[in-house]
Amino acid sequence: MRFAALLLALLALVAVPGGGAAPVKREVLLGVLGNADHFDSVTGQQTRVGHVIMAFGQATGPRLDRLIGNQGEVPMIGFSMKSGGGILSSRDIAQGKGDAFLVDLNRAVSTWPGRIYIRPWGEMNGHWNTYCAFNQNGSSRGAAHSTANFRKAFARAYLIVHGAPNANAELKRLGMPPVSAALTPAPFPRVRMVWNPQGYGSPNLAGNTAAAYYPGDKFVDVVGNDLYNIGGKAEWGAAEALYQRYKHKPHSFPEWANWGIDDPGFVKRMADFVKTHPKVELIAWYYGVKGSEFDLARYPKSRAAYKQYISPLG
Repeated sequence: MRFAALLLALLALVAVPGGGAAPVKREVLLGVLGNADHFDSVTGQQTRVGHVIMAFGQATGPRLDRLIGNQGEVPMIGFSMKSGGGILSSRDIAQGKGDAFLVDLNRAVSTWPGRIYIRPWGEMNGHWNTYCAFNQNGSSRGAAHSTANFRKAFARAYLIVHGAPNANAELKRLGMPPVSAALTPAPFPRVRMVWNPQGYGSPNLAGNTAAAYYPGDKFVDVVGNDLYNIGGKAEWGAAEALYQRYKHKPHSFPEWANWGIDDPGFVKRMADFVKTHPKVELIAWYYGVKGSEFDLARYPKSRAAYKQYISPLG
């Protein structure tokens, strides 16, 4: 009886927050877009995620392999819909016009030995991106750029990059043409596709919410949110709402930063958010190049806060 009572007491300490038991440390991947060596020297961080954003199809074949390899232990590869041949629309991608690059990306990620994040078309509900369905004034960019076509484009990218065995059956079900090339299975959790809106739409319209671009649970591995502190204001409410809506999924902040200001409170609040939201698995600062307006070497209070609160998370 005494053993049973002791066991129950120990279980209660583990199960109840604040019960006195030491919390189990979870893995939080820390990353940066830009110069990781400089950023680590400034912050004491041990960067594991190297983030890069490129044009659609900018690097293929051996160049793509080198690009991935240059990002360090855990690459995060983002890309736009701009390409050497102009700007693709969501409908173009959905109809297979970007398949050559997506198939090559499937090849590259299937040979990468560790975890890798693929981040297509981040901030899709921001008007500054060509794949947003709306202009800054709220007018539509037309059917080729619609949220419906974006959802199809993302689903197509997901199926091809992951080398899904049922890719063509799913594409047919979604009303898209098949992919003609052979694919190599590259499944989650090693290969992780990040669906990355902003927490709020810009323009902030009912049709331009994050949810309007969501392709469905089966086509999203990790939810991302970009959060910047602009003029002392960060959209924490929108970040919380996005987390709660998709709390059944892993979460990430592929981009976050103080935008040209020294505000240690923002840095500490991110640490608090990560600690209290257990689905967050990755946060990556934007951006680590020396002398930039995001360079923490320029902001002593924020740099100290980062060293104290963020670097120990990794």
